[in-house]
Amino acid sequence: MSANLPQFPWDTIAAAKELAGAHPDGAVDLSVGTPVDPVAPLIQEALAGAGSASGYPATAGTPRLRESAVAALARRYQITGLIEAAVLPVIGTKELIAWLPTLLGLDTTDAVVVPELAYPTYEVGARLAGAQVLRADSLTQLGPQSAALVYLNSPSNPTGRVLGVDHLRKVVGWARDRGAIVASDECYLGLSWDAEPPGALSVLHPAICDGDHTGLLAVHSLSKTSSLAGYRAGFVAGDSALVSELLAVRRHAGMMVPTPVQAAMVAALEDDDHENLQRERYARRRAILLPALRGAGFAVDHSEAGLYLWATRGEDGRETVAWLAQRGILVAPGDFYGPRGSQHVRVALTATDERISAAVKRLS
Repeated sequence: MSANLPQFPWDTIAAAKELAGAHPDGAVDLSVGTPVDPVAPLIQEALAGAGSASGYPATAGTPRLRESAVAALARRYQITGLIEAAVLPVIGTKELIAWLPTLLGLDTTDAVVVPELAYPTYEVGARLAGAQVLRADSLTQLGPQSAALVYLNSPSNPTGRVLGVDHLRKVVGWARDRGAIVASDECYLGLSWDAEPPGALSVLHPAICDGDHTGLLAVHSLSKTSSLAGYRAGFVAGDSALVSELLAVRRHAGMMVPTPVQAAMVAALEDDDHENLQRERYARRRAILLPALRGAGFAVDHSEAGLYLWATRGEDGRETVAWLAQRGILVAPGDFYGPRGSQHVRVALTATDERISAAVKRLS
């Protein structure tokens, strides 16, 4: 099975990591989107408060968790018409994405559509199921080709691109005409910076799906907005029939979110103040790093939302990685995300204020 999977991307930049680490003031690691800020105290308290739970957790999630998710999606993203049975907690959204084609019963006869520049796990999940992978950003690229599953990612990792209402509606219509499932990875939905109104919208928003969630799954993570990457806390919501199908398989497979983590998720979903504070942190870091990159001769494309700056010097991205590593800055080469990214690098905003300031000084 492992022979069918690509090399783990970050293993390919070990030399650049070593070079950046040799800087006298240490490396500024902007290669991975991992949170560095403290978890809000109310979330930590909720986790500890459920620490005595000794029984098996509910695969479907506690009623309180599902209620909190429905309420948060309505309050934060204006998603209406969602029912609690259409929400399912997952052990981090990477786990769900990696196994979604398998959980849905896809096999060698099926095709999975992923964006041309995309989070690598979309392709990995398709390969684990034995399905065919199609890279396409527009429906015209697919021609007569059909598919069982279509991935959307808006705002995008790595580019920060936000898909407009017309684009999203066309994808939903195309998929429904062909009986395909749309899985929308929305973990950056709350991190919109320069996107034009109405900004980033969920595939479950009534402007996109007309209030009908049939065939639609929205994947939400608390890793970015609540700094819960270490908790492995996420959920999927949408078509209640599809969620029920996923639940049935996950119960058999023992794919359960621990009870203390479910309690922490409730605290995170019911409190918007900590999420707004974290958004402000990222906005502050972006406000100084973006002009520093441009001042150093980079063009920054898209990047109107999300946690990354999609930057290029008009050369092979691996050369750019080396150029930055010489200055003690580690970034991800754009070819991690597909051939079209070969002249770009992805620069993460997920470093402390001090490290971001250090990167700015090194770029100036």
